[in-house]
Formats: sequence, structure tokens, C-alpha cells
Amino acid sequence: MFKKAVEAKAQQRLSGADRKKLKRTIRDRFPRASDADIDALLPPKAEITVSKFQNRVHVYGVEGGFPLFFDVDGRGSEIYPTVFALWKLPEMLPYFMLKGGEVSRFVIGGADLMFPGISVAAEGLPSFSAGEPWAVKVPGNPAPIAVGSTTMSSAEALKAGLRGKALRIMHYYRDLLWQSVEGHYVPNSGFLEDVVLEDPSFLASNQPSGSSEGATCESDVLQSCVNNENTEGSIDVNGAISDACAASMQNDSENAAKEITTDASDLKSTANVDGAKLDIELSSLSIEDVDSHLDRCLLQALHTTVKDKDLPMPGSTLWSNHVLPCRPSGITLDIKKSSHKKLSKWLQAKSSTGLITVKEDKYKKEAMLISVNRGHPEYLQFKPEKRPVEKVVQAGDSAASESRSQKALEVVEVYKSSVHVNPIFASVGADTGKLYTASEATDIVFKYIEKENLVKQTNKATVVLDATLCDALFKGAIKKGSSYPTEIHKKDLGATFINRMQAHHMVTRGGESVVRKGVLKTVQIVTERRQGNKKVTKVSGLETFLIDPEALASELQKKFACSTTVAELPGKKGLEVLIQGGVIDDVAKHLLEQYGIPKRYIEVLDKTRK
Repeated sequence: MFKKAVEAKAQQRLSGADRKKLKRTIRDRFPRASDADIDALLPPKAEITVSKFQNRVHVYGVEGGFPLFFDVDGRGSEIYPTVFALWKLPEMLPYFMLKGGEVSRFVIGGADLMFPGISVAAEGLPSFSAGEPWAVKVPGNPAPIAVGSTTMSSAEALKAGLRGKALRIMHYYRDLLWQSVEGHYVPNSGFLEDVVLEDPSFLASNQPSGSSEGATCESDVLQSCVNNENTEGSIDVNGAISDACAASMQNDSENAAKEITTDASDLKSTANVDGAKLDIELSSLSIEDVDSHLDRCLLQALHTTVKDKDLPMPGSTLWSNHVLPCRPSGITLDIKKSSHKKLSKWLQAKSSTGLITVKEDKYKKEAMLISVNRGHPEYLQFKPEKRPVEKVVQAGDSAASESRSQKALEVVEVYKSSVHVNPIFASVGADTGKLYTASEATDIVFKYIEKENLVKQTNKATVVLDATLCDALFKGAIKKGSSYPTEIHKKDLGATFINRMQAHHMVTRGGESVVRKGVLKTVQIVTERRQGNKKVTKVSGLETFLIDPEALASELQKKFACSTTVAELPGKKGLEVLIQGGVIDDVAKHLLEQYGIPKRYIEVLDKTRK
């Protein structure tokens, strides 16, 4: 599945509905995992991303963390956990135990698992059906090394005399999906890897990553092979004795032992990092080191992924799609830990040296990369590193990267406490300056009701209004001379309470997020006639959804082969894109597909139609 490099077509954040759907699918497919286990892998508050590959595979993970699940066909019917997920929850899947290290060498080399290589317990072969997801483990190590799908049922396997293929391997330790997290290619080290994989301290040791304690192998056969004490060789795939292992290991036992200790130490650190992160904490890096890493990553990006045809480019896009992917393996870059503290200040500092030209967008208040001085001494002296695995993630021109950023749109309606409901918030100890979703705000008012015991005893669906709650819901909204209500039905309470709060909306696209007061304004697309009976299409309100009007104008100019201009809206803040021709439907479709704007937020008006 991940033996060959495949380009990622798009990467985006999952919406709330898709997150729930993914968790439901995982819960149904892996009944061994409890709700708490699934929440441990995919925390409710964390952003979940999906990378869509050209071979239809979808890879899911927590933003900034490891890939945790992959969907073979993108339809949710064949979803599997990655080895990273299984390292956190080893019992999530049933597993086959291998006979020995020689078998694991073939598995992590990409071969499917055959029945002769499986160690069958005394009680017999476990029961399974064809097409079930199963993991693969080695003796003495709780951490699975591969995951795949059974090719036949247990009954069919016994009828065949435990011969043939048992598991079609989908993903394994150190395949391309695993390597993509490491950020560089790690070559197979043959039998050495199998010894490391059979180290029982892997994923169980609490030693720090720099310690080599507990990194020795406790498997008798493999330990004697490493120490050159096994005169009869090691276990082969079919459980037979192979003299080739002893002969090959005899020459390199001393070097292998040193590499095993180093490699096993690295592997142990994988399990000891909570939240599945292997990155070095920046607290161990000085400010000068962070500045140096930033400069090197920028030069690497300018040489490899930032093309002149993609300029101008927002600073946030440069950072997330170009600079961060160029960071060294095991290093986390945080601009706040640098001497510049802010992305815009760092870009302005590099602009002052003449390496790049940066200009601030006065409407979005964001630094824009305008041009790159490819004749600058810093640029000419820098030699970019070759990163074959990074190409899998970054392959394609920056238009694909822009498309990923454009599609990752999330719109959330949020609410803030007002003078009407402040007493309710104060009574339950809630923060009046915080933004709340509709469900969170409703929970606060029901918390107040529970605290004051306002539920009507004779009718549990009705809430009795005390003076504080009545004022919060109706003060100023009841006509003079009318009496205030004394009760309210529970189903009407939430909506009434939210209507008394201040409405806000939060718009997130890629790494950029803004919160604005009031309801979300729509994008207006209007077609009208100009002098000479010519049609022109105008698009406004793009800033609401974090769309750069200049960039959109350039896109539409190429897409429709027509002239486009950007002008300031008269008497208003914002810009308007003018497109020659009546392309109202095409523009609306482009905003839907390329920028992910929901239909309900697009308003169209064709004044040329009678």
C-alpha cells in the first residue's frame, strides 16, 4: 500500500460532521477500542486532518501529529490504524505472533504474511473471517509492526493445512507512510531491524531517549545470534535453521550491536512521547539556534518549493506549506521562540537584507511575499538538501498547495455574553469574556437551572423563571403593559438564551483564523451590463472568508481567459473583483469547489436577465 511514493493531492481539516462520522466508523470497525481509547487517539478538541492521495487512499491524523488511520479506497469501508496508533493502543486489533526475527524482516520489507511464519498457540488458531483487519507482532514486544487484512477464514486456513497467505499487509513499520513522519529516508538494515523490533523494552521503557538502558534484546535465539553464540544459525521463515544468518552476523556482530543500541534507543522514544510526537522541545534550543533553523528552512524552501510564478504569496502560506516542511527531522519550529517573536517581523527582517521583498496587505493585515532575490549572496551560497520523501508531501506545483489551503475552510458561529445574560454567567462561575458555541452556551443556562432547582416538579419539561433568569431572557423584549412569563419550555429555552447573547463568527482557513462580531456576511456575485451592451461580473465580500481578491482575480483571469481588475468598494472597506463577461455561474462554482464556501453563503444576482 505504501511501498511506492504517491503524491498527496490535497490536505484539509475535517468538519465537525466528518469528525463524528470518522469516529463512528472507527468505533464500528474496531469494537475492541472503547470510546475513551478513540478519544485518546483523536482528542475531541484537536483538529483532525485528512490527506487525500492520487491512489484514492485517505490518511487521517491529528494536526501536527502522526498519521493514525488510513482508508484504502476513501469510502470508509476499509479503514485501518497505522503502526503509530497501534503503538498507543496495542490491543486495538487482534494480532498474529511471528515465529521469529527472520519472519519480521520479510514483513517490514513489504512481503505479505504467510501461515508458516505464524506462531500458533497451544490452544490452537484463533477464530477469524476473511477480510478482517489484524496486526502483526514479534515475540517479547507488545508493539505491532504491521497491519493488514486476512485473506481467508480460520476454518479455510485449517482446511488448507495452515499453508498459503494469511495476511495481506497494508502498512508496516518503516514503509513510506512511516518514513513521511520521520522526514527523511531510512534504509532497511536487514536483520538488525528484527533484533530491534524484538526488544521488549520498545514502547515499554521509561528511560529517556538518550539512554541505552534496556535496549538489549531478550529473545534467546536473537540474542545468541547477535552475540555470535548460536552455532546452529537462526530461525528462517518456515521455522527451519538457516546457516546464512550466523555467517552474515559473525562478521558484523560488533558494529550491529552498537547500531542496535542506538536504533532501539530512538525507537523507545516513540512510545515515551505523549500524544505521539517525536519532536525535540524548543526549550532545549537557544534563541540563536531557532533563528538559524528558521533561516536555513527559508533558504531551503526558496530553492525547492517556492516558485516565482506563485508570487505574491501570503506569509501564512509560505510558513505552513513551504518553511515548516523543510525543517530538519526531530525539530519543531516555533516563531515565538525566535528573536523575532512574530512571523511578519521575521519576514520584514529578511526583507531588509534584500533576500526577499515583503509587503503588508493593508486589508488582511498580513505580510505578503512579493519577490525573491535569487542573486542574493545568501541564496547563492546556500546548498539545498535533497529530500526524496518530502517530495511525496510537497510534490506538484504550489497551485496544489494553495488549493489545499483554500479548501481548508471552517466556519463556526460563536456567541459572547451580553449585559442581559451576564448575571447567569456570573452565578455559575463562567467567563463572560469567552466565546461559546451554541451548545456550550445552552449548557450554562441549564447549569444555572440545576443550581437554582428551577425545573417544575409537576412537569419536568417546564422551567420556572426566577427574577434573574426572567430578566436575562425577556427584559427589554416585552412590550409595555404586557406581563412577563413565569415559565418556559425547555425546548425553547436554549434558542431564547442564545438570542440574548452577542453573535460572532469564527472563520478558519489553513493556519489563519479570525473572529468577527455579528452574523456572517455572504459573498455577493452580481452580473450587470455596461456601456456597449457588455457584461461584467462583480464579486465582493471575499475578505469574510479569508480569500485574497488579488489572487482570485489572477486565477479567474487564467481560468476564463478574460480581463479582471480589483477595485475598492465605494464608501466601504474591502475590495471588489471585476470580471469581463457574464460568468456568474462559473464564479460561484469556482468558489464552491476551490475555496470551499458553502452555498448558503454565496448570493448571486444576474441583472442582465429579464
